[in-house]
Amino acid sequence: MTANVGVAATTTGGARLPDGRWRPLEIAFWLLPVVAFFALPDYRVLGSQVLITGLFAVSLDLLLGYAGIVSLGHAAFFGIGAYTAGLLAKNGFNEPISGLLVAAMVAAAAGYLLSFLVVRGGDLTRLMVTLGIGLMLWEGANKAAFITGGVDGMSFSAGKLFGTWSFDIGGRVAFLYALAVVFLVFVLLRRLVNSPFGLSIRGIREGGKRMPGIGAPVAKRLRTIFTIGAAVAGIAGALLAQTTQFVGIDTLGFPRSAELLVMLVLGGAGRLYGGLVGAALFMIAQDYLSGIDPVYWEFWIGFFLVVIVLFARGGILGGLEALRARLTTGKR
Repeated sequence: MTANVGVAATTTGGARLPDGRWRPLEIAFWLLPVVAFFALPDYRVLGSQVLITGLFAVSLDLLLGYAGIVSLGHAAFFGIGAYTAGLLAKNGFNEPISGLLVAAMVAAAAGYLLSFLVVRGGDLTRLMVTLGIGLMLWEGANKAAFITGGVDGMSFSAGKLFGTWSFDIGGRVAFLYALAVVFLVFVLLRRLVNSPFGLSIRGIREGGKRMPGIGAPVAKRLRTIFTIGAAVAGIAGALLAQTTQFVGIDTLGFPRSAELLVMLVLGGAGRLYGGLVGAALFMIAQDYLSGIDPVYWEFWIGFFLVVIVLFARGGILGGLEALRARLTTGKR
C-alpha cells in the first residue's frame, strides 16, 4: 500500500517530482501569462478572465477529477463569492484582499453545509442535488432584486489594491491581481493534492468501498474536499466581481456550470493544470470564433469537444501524456 501511494504521488496528475521541485514545463507554463501581459496589452482584460475562469475550473477539478464528485451546480459557490465581494464593496467595505478572504469563507461555509447532502448519494443523486441547489440560488437571487439587482445585475466601485492601485479599464491591475491570486491558490492546491490527504481522496475515487478498511473516513474526507472546492470557487467569483466591478445573476446560472464541465473535459480532469488549460482553450476559441461567426461559433466548440473526447482520452493533457509515452516507448 505504501509503495502504491508513493507511485501515485509522482505519477497521478503529473504535478510534481518526488522531491517536490517544479518541472521546467511548469515554470514555462506560469511564465506564459507574464509574457502575454507585456506582449499582448490589448488582451489583458481577456487574460484576466481566462485566469479567473481557470481557477474556477480547478475548483471543480478538485471535486470531479480528484474526488469523483459530479456536480452540475458548482456555479452556486462562484456566485456566492461574487455576490459576497460585491455586496461588501457596495456597502463600503471595498478593500479587495479582505473582500476576497470573506468571500472564500462564506463560500466555504455554504459548501460545508451543503456537503452533507451531496456526499450521501451516488452520482445521479449528486447531479440532481447540485443542480437543484444551483437553480434555487439563481431564483433566490432573482427574487431578491432589491439586494442583488436581479437580472439587471449589481454595479459597485472596487477599492484600490493595497490602497494604491485602482482597477483600470485596460485591465492592467486586474490581470496582475488575478495572476498573483491564481498562482498563490494553485501552489497551495498543488501541495494539497500531493499530500497524504490528497492521495486518500484519489483512493476514495478509485475504490471508495475499500478505503474504510485502511482507516480512511470517506464521508469526512469528501466533505472536506467539497468545502475546499467551494472556497476556491468563491475566490474565483470574488475575483471576477472585483476586477469587473459588476456581479450578474449569470454567475449562479446553470450555463456557467455546464461550460465549466466542458473546459475540464477539454483540458483533462484530475491534473489541476487541466482546468487552466481547458479554460484558456475554451475562452480563447470562444473569443476568436465568435468574432468570425457570431451565430454559429458554438458548433465549432462542440466539434472540437467531440474530437477531444474521441481521440484524446483524458483531454488535451491526457492526449499529450499518451503521445509522450508512445514516443518514449518507440525510442526504446
